[in-house]
Amino acid sequence: MRALDRLDVSDKIEHFAAYAVLAFLPAIHERRGFIMAAAIGAIALGVGLEYGQLYSGWREFEIGDMVADAIGVCFGLAVGIPMRRTELLRSALSADRIYRD
Repeated sequence: MRALDRLDVSDKIEHFAAYAVLAFLPAIHERRGFIMAAAIGAIALGVGLEYGQLYSGWREFEIGDMVADAIGVCFGLAVGIPMRRTELLRSALSADRIYRD
């Protein structure tokens, strides 16, 4: 965390990147229902953590962080879901070749 604080990067980009990865990973592997539950859960996590910071007394509550989290989740899904479809197509084609030979 100290190393991240030394970087000259907006915390909104850090929020965006973290939640993009959080949504991307299930999007490339899990079933559709789980992907949607994970995405909704990730957004709820971001909102919940921000409200927790509001009451912590030592962290700042920012709506911008919640927005960056939600945009990150959407980006992770937008990148992950098409990659999944490509992987499914490749595996289907390779399985078809095995059965034809």
